[in-house]
Amino acid sequence: MIITNIESVPGRTIETELGLVQGSTVRGKHIGKDIGAWFKGIVGGEIKGYSELLMEGRDQALERMEADAKSKGADAVVNVRITTASVTGGAAELMAYGTAVKLAPIASAE
Repeated sequence: MIITNIESVPGRTIETELGLVQGSTVRGKHIGKDIGAWFKGIVGGEIKGYSELLMEGRDQALERMEADAKSKGADAVVNVRITTASVTGGAAELMAYGTAVKLAPIASAE
């Protein structure tokens, strides 16, 4: 499946738009990571535990969006965006969304 953040697939023609597809996950913080983050806040630097948490969340949201697109018969998802929102003080939602499309067949060279 082709997934892109631009409005088209280079070299391909969009035959049909199948509508909005999305995937999301809610991730919570681990108390051990919170303690580590507190110390990092004092001395500065990247909070690797949170970076990993967000990367895993983005990957899962994209996988779920792709599954939604496949269920609609899509060949690609264009104009993909990823957002985050706080759900509670200790959890955040990561959402991936875009437009599922059916691509025209590739013309064969004769």
